Amino acid sequence: MEKSRLEIKVGLFVFVTLALLGALVVQFSKGTSLFRGTYTLKLRAENVGGLKQNAGVLLAGVSVGSVQNIEIEPSGTNVMITLQIYKNFQIYHDARFVIEASGFLGDQYVSVVPTFNQPPLLTNGQEVQCEAPFNLQDVARGAAGFVQRLDDTAKKLDSSVTDLRSQVLNARTLANFGSAVTNLRAFTEQALNTINDVNALIGTNGTQVSTAISNVVLFSLQLGQLGISASNILATNGVNLTAATKNIQDLTVNAQQLVTDIQAGKGAAGTLLENPQMATNIQVLAENLSIASSNLNRFGLWHFLWSHPPVNTNNVKSATTHK
Repeated sequence: MEKSRLEIKVGLFVFVTLALLGALVVQFSKGTSLFRGTYTLKLRAENVGGLKQNAGVLLAGVSVGSVQNIEIEPSGTNVMITLQIYKNFQIYHDARFVIEASGFLGDQYVSVVPTFNQPPLLTNGQEVQCEAPFNLQDVARGAAGFVQRLDDTAKKLDSSVTDLRSQVLNARTLANFGSAVTNLRAFTEQALNTINDVNALIGTNGTQVSTAISNVVLFSLQLGQLGISASNILATNGVNLTAATKNIQDLTVNAQQLVTDIQAGKGAAGTLLENPQMATNIQVLAENLSIASSNLNRFGLWHFLWSHPPVNTNNVKSATTHK
C-alpha cells in the first residue's frame, strides 16, 4: 500500500515537473506565452517567402508576439498571416508590416515598423497589408540580366574601339595629326615673336602711344563739349527753328498751290501755257533768236552793226500778233 502511494507521488511529481518544463519552454520559445493575454491581427501579403508558423513578431526589434497561422486565401492570389500580439503592446494603424530575415540567410520574422503613431490603434481581428519579403532569387535574376546587358555593352564598346582604331587612329591620321601639331607649334612660335615685336614697339614708342591716347581723350572731351553746345543752341533757338520750319512748310504749300493753278490755267502763267496761239508765237521767237545768234557767230558783232547785211526773209519767221 505504501509502495503504491510512493509510486503515485513520484508519478505526480514527474508530471508536474514536465508540465512546468513545458511551460518554461513555451515561455522562452518563439511561441505565445500561455500566461499572457493576446489579440489577433491578420496580414495579407502577396508572398511570405520562407516565413514559418511560430515565427516571431518584432516591434522596433522587441518581440511582441508570434505567427499563429499561415494559409492561402481562396482566390489563390494572396496569403493570410495570423499574428498573436501581446495585449500590453499596442500598434497604431499607420505602422508598416514587413517580412524580414535575421541576417543574410537567417530565419524570417514579421517586423512592425512604427511611423507617426497616429490613432486609431489596431484592434483584434483587423486586417492590414504586409510588404513582401526581400527575394534573393529575384535579385539574382535581375543581376544576371544586368550582367548580360553589361556584357552586350562591353561588346559594343569593343567594336566601337576597333572601328575607332581602324578609321581614326590609322597611320595616315596619325601622320596628319603630327603635321598639325608641328604647324601649331610653328604658329605658336610666330605668335610669340609677333607679341614680342608688339611689346618692343610699344616699349620703344611709349611716349607717342601715350600722346595719341591723350589726343583721343581730348578729342572725346571736345566732342562732348560740342554736343553740349549743340544742345544749348537747340534749347536757345528752339522757337526760331520752329518758326523757320513752319515757314518752309508754308512755302511748300504755296508752291504746290501755284503749280496746281498753272496746271489748271489760272493766272498769267496758266493763261500763257493754255493759249495755243501764244505758245506758237513763243516757239517762233525762239527760232528767230537761234538764227540771230548763228549770224553773230558767223559774221561777228561789228560786221552786223556796220555792214547791215540784208535780212534773210526766208529764214526769219513772223510771229502772229496775239490779240
